[in-house]
Amino acid sequence: MSKILIIEDEKNLARFVELELKHEGYETEVRHNGRTGLEAALEEKADWDVILLDLMLPELNGIDVCRRIRQVSNVPIIMMTARDSVIDRVSGLDHGADDYIVKPFAIEELLARLRALLRRIEIESEQNITKQTTVIYRDLVVEKENRVVRRGDEVIELTKREYELLLELMENVNVVLARDVLLNKVWGYETEVETNVVDVYIRYLRNKIDVPGEESYIQTVRGTGYVMRS
Repeated sequence: MSKILIIEDEKNLARFVELELKHEGYETEVRHNGRTGLEAALEEKADWDVILLDLMLPELNGIDVCRRIRQVSNVPIIMMTARDSVIDRVSGLDHGADDYIVKPFAIEELLARLRALLRRIEIESEQNITKQTTVIYRDLVVEKENRVVRRGDEVIELTKREYELLLELMENVNVVLARDVLLNKVWGYETEVETNVVDVYIRYLRNKIDVPGEESYIQTVRGTGYVMRS
């Protein structure tokens, strides 16, 4: 059940929209001025799915309400107003509204816009929730599906070989991996590359992931290969 906040000072219109939305299965609340509407919109536990926001409101106009909501929330907003000028529509959209409907409107149009907006948000959410398998070593995080390496908020740019070499080491913490093993895992069994190429790429990798003045993430085991130790 989607939760809709209606911020509208025309009480008859607000009541009509509220009843129609409830009839369609939405959970609704109504506020009749900009200040109480803003307070309801920003209420932490409310978790609104859409806000229907009138442009001309007492105490605080719809543009200001929309702008303040956008400072802290991406909740979808549909502006409702009797002012149909291009400037008003552009101003509403520029301040963060997702859609705009002009009074008087047919309730069927409002319902259609609501469904379209909710459908779009649902699709975007599904696309953003692609599960990432993560591998973590100290403060390094690898997102395997994205093939992204991070240290905190910093993305570390690696080549394909550097990424695969790092991932192999991170997935085998405390296991000493010989040069020929790394060569086979990262470059493939059919490669004719010499094992010293592993040393070269370890150096490239260290230059990108190591923090100056701190111990290297990758330890050298002389005569054997490399390891990341916990």
